[in-house]
Amino acid sequence: MDLAQTTQENAGQMVKDELAEKCQKLFQAFLEEYQTSDGEVKYVRDAEELIRPERNTLLVSFTDLEGFNQELATTIQEDFYRVYPFLCRAVRNFARDHGNIPVNKEFYLAVQDLPTRHKIRELSSLRIGSLVRISAQVVRTHPVHPELVSGTFLCLDCQGVCPDVPQQFKYAPPTVCRNPVCSNRARFHLDTHRSKFIDFQKVRIQETQAELPRGSIPRSLEVILRAEAVETAQAGDRCDITGSLIVVPDVSQLSTAGVRAETSSRVGGRQGYENEGLRGLKALGVRELSYRLAFLACHVAPTNPRFGGKELRDEDQTAESIKSQMSVQEWEKVFEMSQDKNLYHNLGTSLFPTIHGNDEVKRGILLMLFGGVPKTTMEGTSLRGDVNVCIVGDPSTAKSQFLKHVEEFSPRAVYTSGKASSAAGLTAAVVRDEESHEFVIEAGALMLADNGVCCIDEFDKMETRDQVAIHEAMEQQTISITKAGVKATLNARTSILAAANPVGGRYDRSKSLKQNVNLSAPIMSRFDLFFILVDDCNEVTDYAIARRIVDLHSRIENSVDRLYSLDEIRRYLLFARQFKPKISGESEEFIVEQYKRLRQRDGSGGVAKSAWRITVRQLESMIRLSEGMARMHCCDEVQPKHVKEAFRLLNKSIIRVETPDVNLEQDQEMEEEEEEGENGRDVPNGVNGVNGLVNKHADGMNSHSNGTNSGTNGVNGHADAVSGRSDSGSKPPLRLTFPEYRRISNLLVLHLRRAEEAEEEEELKKSAVINWYLKEMESEIDSEEELINKKSLIEKVLHRLVHYDHILIELSQGGLKGSETEAQEEVLVVNPNYTLED
Repeated sequence: MDLAQTTQENAGQMVKDELAEKCQKLFQAFLEEYQTSDGEVKYVRDAEELIRPERNTLLVSFTDLEGFNQELATTIQEDFYRVYPFLCRAVRNFARDHGNIPVNKEFYLAVQDLPTRHKIRELSSLRIGSLVRISAQVVRTHPVHPELVSGTFLCLDCQGVCPDVPQQFKYAPPTVCRNPVCSNRARFHLDTHRSKFIDFQKVRIQETQAELPRGSIPRSLEVILRAEAVETAQAGDRCDITGSLIVVPDVSQLSTAGVRAETSSRVGGRQGYENEGLRGLKALGVRELSYRLAFLACHVAPTNPRFGGKELRDEDQTAESIKSQMSVQEWEKVFEMSQDKNLYHNLGTSLFPTIHGNDEVKRGILLMLFGGVPKTTMEGTSLRGDVNVCIVGDPSTAKSQFLKHVEEFSPRAVYTSGKASSAAGLTAAVVRDEESHEFVIEAGALMLADNGVCCIDEFDKMETRDQVAIHEAMEQQTISITKAGVKATLNARTSILAAANPVGGRYDRSKSLKQNVNLSAPIMSRFDLFFILVDDCNEVTDYAIARRIVDLHSRIENSVDRLYSLDEIRRYLLFARQFKPKISGESEEFIVEQYKRLRQRDGSGGVAKSAWRITVRQLESMIRLSEGMARMHCCDEVQPKHVKEAFRLLNKSIIRVETPDVNLEQDQEMEEEEEEGENGRDVPNGVNGVNGLVNKHADGMNSHSNGTNSGTNGVNGHADAVSGRSDSGSKPPLRLTFPEYRRISNLLVLHLRRAEEAEEEEELKKSAVINWYLKEMESEIDSEEELINKKSLIEKVLHRLVHYDHILIELSQGGLKGSETEAQEEVLVVNPNYTLED
């Protein structure tokens, strides 16, 4: 027995760690002596806080350690895992010196402000045990469990007590009973009342997109959080995690079926080894890796706490707290931006400097970033403040560029592609943990983008069942899951910026937006703004775009011209988002009036009929956009000018967007019959008019006004195209783009109204109107054939204005007295209820 006691004493002497004990003394001296610039001992107040029952961790700055003792700081950094228990003892002694602390209470140390930051890929076995700081994104969080730190065991044979048996990641009862008479090695009972437990949480982190090398899958790492560090990181957060890299047994690999049988194959069956050949590493006795790296964290902090590194929309912050984080120059810049008269345009051009034009889309995305004000009603119903935007357009119209710019700018933005995303990948997946075999929730794109922006490219390529999964996230901003016994409602307070291609690859103007996009009506109604980008051939625009792209490729440094830097915009955005503008009484009336106007236009049909029904969602969209405008200008009240701009954007996106080409031969048979009748009556006058115009043209009488010429350029181009006949002699179908059709109709309406006011009845006759229009167009006419084609075009436009759009009214006029053979001719007047479109 004496020999056993001597061996235990010797073992105790061998375990003594002089370096760690020296570190403990130095660290305790640092806590007691380190003073701030005011002469006050810095960590005394923090130690007094540890008296509270919910507090047990002291936060120490590594910069302070370096300033106090460089050798101590180096030792802690290099051998952190080794000296950590001794540092915790120093914290406990320091806390006891400054307060009445319970005897059994455990204390822990957290270190922050480590100078260097590492990536997950840089963590190798060389860094095991040292203090490092890593930056990554949290993708999965496990529930918090109690972990056994030191156990007190009861021997079931002799009833002896084995106190303070240390536990490390697994349940470890004593190897042998401490009673010299008892030799029990297996039968022990854990006394939970006298054992010490600590909060324990497992979190999985993953490399961010920016750190990912080409062609690599993002690496992930398990992080162990203890004590006060638990629940500090949520799925989607980009965090700086300070701690130590450790090696733990790979329990999931050890429990894999069949591993033991494979690894034992090298023992038996040795005789036929030469004939079999080399059978791989397992045959040589190399097992599957039975250890893996994990990260034991002591402190978790947002990657960039200033200006939204963790949350762009942190509700806890106020304007004063944000101002206190800025330097004097930064605050002056924010104030200067708020006074900018042309802020709306300047912010858009600074955010998207490489994209030419598309000002409406830039403004819509800008308002999406500012967002509306989320509200909660008296009953607890939440009204979303986030704005959803969809960009539909032809290929090569910079849709993906918009998404990429937003992803780079916004701290919490997730970029994903529709075809490569499943419903679970967008919302959340329920997966089984490899070790504990319990179900946990793994965050999808919408959860990762909580309080940020989710950019979904190729939105139209998504499967229908996957589109349905985001219905709830877009309107209620939650994700409900009922899978594998897990019932949960998760937050997805995110704006969605989607890009989609038209059905046929190109946007077909002759069809409505609903027919052009492969999206269901519920999804479409959940978008606040729809923008259509059509790739038109326009010499001026094409030249400007080509010039812009060539500049970008040839002079990368000098071509990007930003009035405000991205950091300045981020600061301004975070400050402006603290405003919660209220809707004034005047604005309330204005919003109601504009909504009524939208509904009436939607119900009346006609040329300006919208792509889908205007519903209350569009009214809420107008309110959100108005609040975004007010926020942008740092106003506490939504003013009518803000509502006006919101209505203009909404009007631009959902009303005028789908204006299809006007087919002037909708009812061909009916028109042919009418043409025969009209030709029988009108040809003489028409021919006379044509002959007269040709003569005038030959004489060089070109009296065409500049205003009319510019107003009808599009029509001339179209009429020239119409004038070309095919070899068979049949004319191509008459088709006008909507802007051209509207330009002609406005021209005719203005002429008729002027004639009505002047009471010139002769000018109101149909033939007179046709002759007037042809005379206005005479400078563009080169041949008699073109004149006949233009005459046919204007007749069809008049017919559509009368019979389809009901903008003009056709009145019959009796012949002159005494002339029974005089044919009756129609008089055209403008519908009194018609208001001229812009």
